[in-house]
Amino acid sequence: QVQLVESGGGLVQAGGSLRLSCAASGRRRTFSNDVMGWFRQAPGTERGFVAAVRWNPGTTDYADSVKGRFTISRDNAKNTVYLQMNSLKPDDTAVYYCAAHVRGIWPRRGWYEYDYWGQGTQVTVSS
Repeated sequence: QVQLVESGGGLVQAGGSLRLSCAASGRRRTFSNDVMGWFRQAPGTERGFVAAVRWNPGTTDYADSVKGRFTISRDNAKNTVYLQMNSLKPDDTAVYYCAAHVRGIWPRRGWYEYDYWGQGTQVTVSS
């Protein structure tokens, strides 16, 4: 069983920055061929793709709405994936979820393609 725990959410003004972290733990200790993704969900909407990184090599993929503003990265030694969010907009307000696709085929943008999920962390961007 793999556990994913997000942190770093909060309240920020438009134009500000936040860095989300997702720490992985459990029986699975390596993620060399795994895909780690970030998704977000606002009330009344379907969970949508934000960004993903292939663990090794660290290939990245971004939704058009965040490309150029968000950066996904990972720290192999810490089994942690990050989402650096810059130039935040009110439309970025949502619960952000970390997800893992075990032995994934690149790329993967559908929430249903991921095997493990974190509990979510709230990001609120004020205007």
